[in-house]
Amino acid sequence: MNVDIKKIEEEVFSLSSRERARLAMDLIKSLDNCDDANAEALWLQEAERRYQEYREGNSQGRSADDVFREAFAKVR
Repeated sequence: MNVDIKKIEEEVFSLSSRERARLAMDLIKSLDNCDDANAEALWLQEAERRYQEYREGNSQGRSADDVFREAFAKVR
């Protein structure tokens, strides 16, 4: 592994979990900026598929409160 990457990793892992989560989100956003003409259509298809599973009773939903509570607990 590149020495510079190793040094960056060491610095990143010294951050708090909240700071690492923010950095991870920013890094993922930077990757999401890649142009993919089909990405939106694929996400819409996936959303429709999941919604259909939910309507047919093949999938359970969760309240937004539960989802956010769990997510925030993981970054604290």
